[in-house]
Amino acid sequence: MTPTLVRQHLPRTGHGPRVDRRARARDWSEIQERMLVPLYEAVYGRLDVGPGSRLLGLGCGSGLALLMAASRGAAVTGVDASSDRLAIARERLLPAGRDARARADALIVDGSPGDTVRGGAADTADTAASGTGAAGGGGPAYTVVTAFEPIGCLAGDADGLSEQLAEAVPLAGRGAAVVLTGWGPPERCATASVLRVAAGPAELLPGTGSWRSAHRDDLEDIARRAGLRPDGSGRVACPFGYADADSAVRGLLSTGLFDPAIAATDRLQVDKEIAEALHPYERQDGTVWMPNVFRYLIARTP
Repeated sequence: MTPTLVRQHLPRTGHGPRVDRRARARDWSEIQERMLVPLYEAVYGRLDVGPGSRLLGLGCGSGLALLMAASRGAAVTGVDASSDRLAIARERLLPAGRDARARADALIVDGSPGDTVRGGAADTADTAASGTGAAGGGGPAYTVVTAFEPIGCLAGDADGLSEQLAEAVPLAGRGAAVVLTGWGPPERCATASVLRVAAGPAELLPGTGSWRSAHRDDLEDIARRAGLRPDGSGRVACPFGYADADSAVRGLLSTGLFDPAIAATDRLQVDKEIAEALHPYERQDGTVWMPNVFRYLIARTP
């Protein structure tokens, strides 16, 4: 889930091993990111994303959702504040990358949505030189803006998304689709019980985003604050499946949702508590399976 699942980059104050940001980014791209593929597919199918679509991905992370949109023919721009995840996105999407599906009209930006036009933090690589970024560098307005990092797990995560939307919405065309995503009801999300591991310790560290359960109107509230008009919603089953408990712990830690607990206490302790919380979802063959439901809202720009 950097996410994307919502990430908090906090200074570490606890004891135990330090967080290896590069290893965590790799865990995200190799283990966790694919869990939301059904969500990406449902949204792209509903909006008929394809040739002619100009898509801006907020919190694009290591770029899997962008790659899927590009494979449908869309011109894509992704922004994120995690340089380690963006390094993987560049490998996947930019022409020099190893993936055969890489497109020359992809733009990866290290920073905020406004940097796609300011150019201050843009990773221009080969794309800026050719001027083919979706709406970067003053190009055509975006037709789709996606925020695929589900909100509704950390107190204050809606505020961070609202700040991104304040910069992104003016870059979109009139009537463009803005996709907001969030966790479904806790009773429909098995992972919610594991995420509660992050709740108690984080409360010991003032000023951090502690875990909370999702609220029914989270997405509508954000859309209203951004001046957007709701235009449909849906729910998508996104089970979290892992090869074993170790992979599950690594994948969940890569979301960043447990960073407040790690900062407040100790990483090894958090690792242990996550592993214990996963026991009910371990199968006899050692795999871990947690059914979840995620919600998306499609809103339109004025």
